[in-house]
Amino acid sequence: MEPLIVTVAPVGAELSPEQTPHLAVTPAQLGAVAAKVRAAGAAMIHVHCRNDDGSNTHDVARFAAAYAAIRAASDLIVQFSTGGAIGMTPAERAAPLVLQPEMAPLSCGTVNFGDEIFENSFPIMRGILAEMHRFGVRPELEVFDRGHLSNAVRLAKTGHLQLPQHVDFVLGVPGGLDASVENLVECVRALPSGCTWSVAGIGRMQLPLATVAVAMGGHVRVGLEDNIYYSRGRLATNEELVGRVVRIAGELGRPVATPDEARRILRLPVRALAPSAAGAVTKRA
Repeated sequence: MEPLIVTVAPVGAELSPEQTPHLAVTPAQLGAVAAKVRAAGAAMIHVHCRNDDGSNTHDVARFAAAYAAIRAASDLIVQFSTGGAIGMTPAERAAPLVLQPEMAPLSCGTVNFGDEIFENSFPIMRGILAEMHRFGVRPELEVFDRGHLSNAVRLAKTGHLQLPQHVDFVLGVPGGLDASVENLVECVRALPSGCTWSVAGIGRMQLPLATVAVAMGGHVRVGLEDNIYYSRGRLATNEELVGRVVRIAGELGRPVATPDEARRILRLPVRALAPSAAGAVTKRA
């Protein structure tokens, strides 16, 4: 098997500081998290940003500060959210791509998100993809439901997306595909040829699905965005969630990828790891 790529999603858009003291709100806190999860075995970090009061933001300057802090602390692959938070416009969601992170997720379809709707129509998907192409950002196909894979294939047929790509199955969102081993297996069987994949199980299903993915040869996303507990009633830190998956991989005889090994597996181009994020904002403003 290829070495295991462990992605960490430390922040998300739904979590509040009142739910856990471990939520990274400031860029400096994100940098500190990056150093800890890199030491624990993560290869990639999925970034949402918050204002100092904990509210969601897709302000480019805030992402630039976060990018700089993460880069100063680690060599992790940096993946910026393009999902943002419910209610953000597509333009807001795509704005941080100007900073040219190595990767960004493309949510491959509209999905109920609890009582709200996370809209990803074909025009929205095509628009976000156009910005990814413009700034040289590799998409990660984010799939909340089985039909989202069909949407990705349709985008490829119309020339808006090149396959194969890396696919992240986000299972267990209220309104999306349930988080179960059976559903994960069915999704993997339906993957377009050559695609790599990871799974993000929501809530208590994070650990079972991560363990199955390790055994199946897939990759894993963990972190507080998807699950705030290490065990029943006991809050987790991001580095603990990473460390647990690394230990499981070790028990199963699967090596864990460094960021550079992950770049090779994901077919990411080699690039300098210390971009001037602030300079990118100034140059393109």
